[in-house]
Amino acid sequence: MMKIEKELWGKSPCGKDIFKYRMTNSSGAYVELSDIGAGIVAVVVPDREGRMADVALGYREPLGYFGDGPCMGKVPGRYANRIAGGRFTLDGKEYVLPVNNGPNHLHGGPEGFQNKVWESREHDGGVEFMYFSEDGEMGYPGNVKAVARYEWSEACELTLILTAETDAPTVVNLTNHAYFNLDGEGNGNILNHELKLNASEYLPTDDGLIPLGDSEPVAGTPMDFVNAKAIGKDINEDFDALKYGKGYDSCWVIDGCAGESVRFAAELYSPASGRVLQMYTTQPGVQVYTGNWLSGSPEGKCGRGYEDYEGVAIECQRFPDSPNKPDYPSPVLRPGETYHEAIIYSFGVRK
Repeated sequence: MMKIEKELWGKSPCGKDIFKYRMTNSSGAYVELSDIGAGIVAVVVPDREGRMADVALGYREPLGYFGDGPCMGKVPGRYANRIAGGRFTLDGKEYVLPVNNGPNHLHGGPEGFQNKVWESREHDGGVEFMYFSEDGEMGYPGNVKAVARYEWSEACELTLILTAETDAPTVVNLTNHAYFNLDGEGNGNILNHELKLNASEYLPTDDGLIPLGDSEPVAGTPMDFVNAKAIGKDINEDFDALKYGKGYDSCWVIDGCAGESVRFAAELYSPASGRVLQMYTTQPGVQVYTGNWLSGSPEGKCGRGYEDYEGVAIECQRFPDSPNKPDYPSPVLRPGETYHEAIIYSFGVRK
């Protein structure tokens, strides 16, 4: 029997109550969620010996989640990832957004969805978060209502359904920015974790991590995760994508992403703990970020700040800079349409 508990966790900088939810299945495995950016703050699952550990990075205090660089566990928006120069044109009109990542706009800007306290409720066996983004917020057109719904299963599957509606043409790209360490948060780096991606092509970028245009094959490059390999195996290779980001911070094109069905995106495995995370999504791309700049973030649940490469974010999403790339899957949302995407995190063990 699934149990959902709600508690008052703290107050935001402006004095708004922050709530935390825990969804626990009959095995005792649980997920914790927070109003701050509709975020995942804990995922406690067993290893191959049945020992429970929290495999999601997170902060000790709720205030750490506001304005943090890593966007820890949260839902960034209105547009996750980067938009070149903080500008895009829609229906002939140019929109100017704040730049907060070198010359570019990242994760909806400094006051993006991830830094907002969402409305929340327990509903129909899951937990739902809603944020209403006003027309002109961070430069984006149209009022947008965004909803993030989480469900936790007896099989340790965390399902995230992201929906949005608008009253004027706009662009939307939502994902979750959780960082995982399958040995348990605070238990070293993820360089020995093995990663497999259902992606035979990736998007090369400039040094600001803006895609240049067409995707390219991963074959013969350090970007090849078609067959599982250790994240650290090629991370120090002399290769532009790795030098620009100080590690992996690129978007891969999920094979067969032309349809709208849920399909396999990625698998993360820790040989040390035996834990496996398989991810499935309706999204066309997956951004893999190996925590290259985690150092200096707020105090973690483990009682200290995380170091670089202590977690990996696997973010299923639209491609970066899609508002400026007409050949990419369209991020445009119009009145009467519903943005509707799914991400499934399936946790298990390998003996």
